[in-house]
Amino acid sequence: MKQLYRIYDLYADGFRNMKIGKTLWTIIIIKLIIIFGVLKVFFFPDFLSEHATDGNKAGFVATEILKE
Repeated sequence: MKQLYRIYDLYADGFRNMKIGKTLWTIIIIKLIIIFGVLKVFFFPDFLSEHATDGNKAGFVATEILKE
């Protein structure tokens, strides 16, 4: 348990003393939110709910996979 605390303390202390790193991590998090949040809505619509009948999503997927 003491070893886990020492590892945590090492990373926490390193993050506290970062100057440019905090800004870079903020930019990375903002970019991930944009990529996975905003772009998903516009470029990846919910195709399954539009084409499958009520409660038959598994059947629709099975027929699409087995189509030649």
